[in-house]
Amino acid sequence: MHKINSFEIISFYEFINLKNPEQLKFNFFKFLRKRNFRGTIILAKEGLNGTISCTKGKAKDFLGFLEEIIKKKIQVKIHTYSSHPFLRLKIKIKKEIIRMGEKGISPVKNTGFYINPDEWDRFTSDPNVIKIDTRNNYESEIGTFKNSLLTNTKNFTQFPDWFKKNKKKIKEKKIAMFCTGGVRCEKASSYLIKNGFKNVFQLNGGIISYLEQTKNKNKKWVGECFVFDERVAVKDNLSKGQYDQCFACRAAISEKDKKSNSYKKGVFCPKCKNQTSLDKKKGFEERNKQIFLAKKKGITHLGS
Repeated sequence: MHKINSFEIISFYEFINLKNPEQLKFNFFKFLRKRNFRGTIILAKEGLNGTISCTKGKAKDFLGFLEEIIKKKIQVKIHTYSSHPFLRLKIKIKKEIIRMGEKGISPVKNTGFYINPDEWDRFTSDPNVIKIDTRNNYESEIGTFKNSLLTNTKNFTQFPDWFKKNKKKIKEKKIAMFCTGGVRCEKASSYLIKNGFKNVFQLNGGIISYLEQTKNKNKKWVGECFVFDERVAVKDNLSKGQYDQCFACRAAISEKDKKSNSYKKGVFCPKCKNQTSLDKKKGFEERNKQIFLAKKKGITHLGS
């Protein structure tokens, strides 16, 4: 029996000069908490970035609110799911909406040329185009476009170092970058342009928009797409994928990983067993114990 998709997941970002993030945070909380939205929104002076969920039908109200509050209509992605994929609502104010840690990078002023999803396969078939996966290693290892150059970074702040080591390799090529929803490519392309690159392109709307619009009909995408909520990964049709997530290292783990002697639920997996200290492992053990006790009492533990 199939579950009914009675919830909507809304993803959005915009690089825009926000003058008063504190007031926006208050306004977002007031609107979203009253309507039982969940998820995370990050606000900074450079813009906003969020993925939130709600019961079906409420997304339209949010889009009207969003346009009113930032005085601009922005691109959003909406798809359905069987439940809230988030535990609670979080709205954070940070220095950057996607952290790179480099000064003077401004997608508001400079960013790459957008390639729409229905044009992506044709554009990247050119032998003079090199596809760059700007995502982290635990994301790209479960799915990416064929023949892509992987940055294999642990986090996005390592992208500038990767670029410095590889810029000679990519200098004479057209650069076509992609990420989950598009926001990382905005900064990555802006960074390349600042460093003298001119033929810089990016997948408009990211992998999610590509899968939604093309259905991966040309089979250029291989694997699943990592997402930052309880679904862990999605398939070509954006339904929940086959992976779970390791609490310790946040990597996607397969059924094979879970059968390994190097796996202990909530404590370690084959990818991180030798990477965490004994104290960390004890902390994860205690967390699991608290989750078990909470479930026994019928309480939803926020870490579960």
